[in-house]
Amino acid sequence: MNFMHKSVLYNEVLTILNCKPGDIVVDGTLGGGGHAYGILKQITPGGTLIGIDKDPMALEYTTKKLSEFGKSFIPVRGDFAHLDSILGELDIPCIDGMLLDIGVSSPQLDNANRGFTYSEDAPLDMRMNPDQDFSAYDVVNTYSEKELNKIIRKYGEERWASRIAEFIVDNRPIESTGELVDIIKAAIPAGARRRGPHPAKRTFQAIRIEVNRELEALKLGLEKGIEALKPGGRLSVITFHSLEDGIVKRTFKKYENPCTCPKDAPICICGLEPKVEIITRKPLMAKEDELEKNPRARSAKLRACKKL
Repeated sequence: MNFMHKSVLYNEVLTILNCKPGDIVVDGTLGGGGHAYGILKQITPGGTLIGIDKDPMALEYTTKKLSEFGKSFIPVRGDFAHLDSILGELDIPCIDGMLLDIGVSSPQLDNANRGFTYSEDAPLDMRMNPDQDFSAYDVVNTYSEKELNKIIRKYGEERWASRIAEFIVDNRPIESTGELVDIIKAAIPAGARRRGPHPAKRTFQAIRIEVNRELEALKLGLEKGIEALKPGGRLSVITFHSLEDGIVKRTFKKYENPCTCPKDAPICICGLEPKVEIITRKPLMAKEDELEKNPRARSAKLRACKKL
């Protein structure tokens, strides 16, 4: 983890959050602290950044890296889905901005022992919170074939989900990521393996999302983030696949146009008023110069809204 390599959509995030000295901002997915460093530069002196992460290793490392900002940086081990409780404990009633960078961080991917990557053999883990009991091993070795098919198809958007689920069940117990990769490769026909991304990419993504309950956390985090914003405050969200992006898009639209009245009703009687203005009608994506330095940015999409 370092700040020499800028985080995905770094400049775009700082521009769209539009932070000022004295602002109170939440980075709900602290990770290696790249975005946090840039935000702290903008809000100091006088500002506060609350950095939240479930991963104690990320939190410890990044807290040391951001020590130059002193009390302006408040590290919190927790889940952004519990934002209301975190802000309550800090006695902070509202915030000026919030960033969510969804998914697994580069340091987690680069540490093979965490079991997030399909490039190296490691124990089946994939827990962002290592204190959590439930891991990828439990998903792979205890879920029924029907359950595996469902999550691999839904969360991984994998067309070969049923065959992969069948092969997983037929080859259990499975102890390592390397074993799982070999099984996935065997399940996908050779012609299909030669096209597109690594054959295990979608299945690993699906299992990781299931282990960490990522989509449920995203829905809660978005709602609590919007509620916590001051008028004029901004929420920026970076996603890396269509399921996450769809949740962000639908949530923003719901808060921008919450009216439940029939479309042909002459006047609104539900009384629900807009809470946000969507800043990004189309998501911002990485430019070619960033993609050359960081291929992982290719699927990143940034959406943002402003509290009314």
